[in-house]
Amino acid sequence: MADCISEHLKSQPPWLLLVESIGFLSLFNLTLSTLNWIYLNFLRPRKDLKKRYGAWALVTGPTDGIGKSFAIQLANDGLNLVLVGRNPEKLRQVSDSILSGFGSGRVQIKTVVVDFAAGDLSGGVSRIKEAIQGLDVGVLINNVGISYPYARFFHEVDEKLLGDLIRVNVEATTMVTQAVLAGMLERKRGAIVNIGSGSAIVIPSDPLYSVYAASKAFVDQFSRCLYVEYKKSGIDVQCQVPLYVATKMASVRTSSLLVPSTDGYARAAVRWIGYEPRCTPYWPHSLLWALLHLMPESIVDSWRLNFCLKIRKKGLMKDTAKKQE
Repeated sequence: MADCISEHLKSQPPWLLLVESIGFLSLFNLTLSTLNWIYLNFLRPRKDLKKRYGAWALVTGPTDGIGKSFAIQLANDGLNLVLVGRNPEKLRQVSDSILSGFGSGRVQIKTVVVDFAAGDLSGGVSRIKEAIQGLDVGVLINNVGISYPYARFFHEVDEKLLGDLIRVNVEATTMVTQAVLAGMLERKRGAIVNIGSGSAIVIPSDPLYSVYAASKAFVDQFSRCLYVEYKKSGIDVQCQVPLYVATKMASVRTSSLLVPSTDGYARAAVRWIGYEPRCTPYWPHSLLWALLHLMPESIVDSWRLNFCLKIRKKGLMKDTAKKQE
């Protein structure tokens, strides 16, 4: 058999051998990548968050959407919760719902009222520091964030919306992280999860959502830098990159295989905590990411612009209808 292979190789022109070698290496690499993807998404064990990081988790923006689902999943993992949101009534409702679902005494919950868009960030962060004093807060989920009501050109973004986007998506994430990080450094353990967006990473541009996408690009780079800074201190920092999730903030409200419900996303998301510095936890999103990266940027840009223009048109029509009522 070896002699036959040797004779075959000798009879082939060099260029053909080169092509065959490249093809074999490409196939080998694709096979390894596929097996690794299967392991990461379906076989890799979840970390025991409570044992690895601590008994408490702090979640911002927990009264709806991804934040609420994260809070439920973390409670299901046995973590006590510090819920930080702007609406005290909604915080109470979420807290009561989780406590009733998990039984008395199993989960402890503290709530902190902070309106990150109001401009009183220093006061809000002070209340967070006071609430977590003495608590073993090992997991931080920086979920709070806002987007445009609907797609619009940059010159159409009013001053209030512009300020709110930067305060909530950039300043709040930065200041809450710094507030919680101090205790993690003392205990030499912790996990910080910042919720990014495919608009800043997966696609080359997100026209008509420019400030939102830019704010999430900040979150991504901020997370990566902290990951490198604090990895040796026992603190795992991660930016999670969802694509469309069926939330009130998204333009797609109905869940499907490609657009998970918030519960579906959160179930996948907690499996990735403590691993890669950047990830997209919901496996169909990772396939879409790979597909988009194979396409020319100009084509993706054109598709995204047309898609967002349609969203803008619908939003303008709704605004006009409201004014006529």
